[in-house]
Amino acid sequence: MPRQYSDFTETERRILSLVQKNLPDSASPFADIAASAGVSEEEVLDLLRSLLRDGSIRRFGASLKHQRAGFRHNLMVAWKVADQEEADLAARAAMENPRISHCYYRPSPAEDWPYEFFTMIHGRKKEDCLATIDFLLEHTSLREYAALESLKELKKTSMTYF
Repeated sequence: MPRQYSDFTETERRILSLVQKNLPDSASPFADIAASAGVSEEEVLDLLRSLLRDGSIRRFGASLKHQRAGFRHNLMVAWKVADQEEADLAARAAMENPRISHCYYRPSPAEDWPYEFFTMIHGRKKEDCLATIDFLLEHTSLREYAALESLKELKKTSMTYF
């Protein structure tokens, strides 16, 4: 069962206030967080593992600021799929391509929007993104799609709880 705010100790709150920010840019970010919180690296990792296990957090991951990394062209490609099984097979192929950062299946109740599988493609040039679409067309059963180009990057922030 997920934990409530009042269930956390002061030490756990201190750790969580640090891990919800940008991770330190070092070879040992969790050791750095531990040092700042006045605990061991193992305590930081144990807390995060327990929160994943009990459902308090669903995932712990990094977000790449792709434009700063030189990926100036981005396409969200919405694909028409028959069902989740087709989406799952397409996802396996999609994740083999380094230009695809993530994909997901989201059934749509809208009659005028037949697309239910989405891939986020990044490239240094628009042609890189188009080549990635060709890769998916060649390596999957996907055929019909709508390519939505990012016009600008909006501010990305994470939730702050502590």
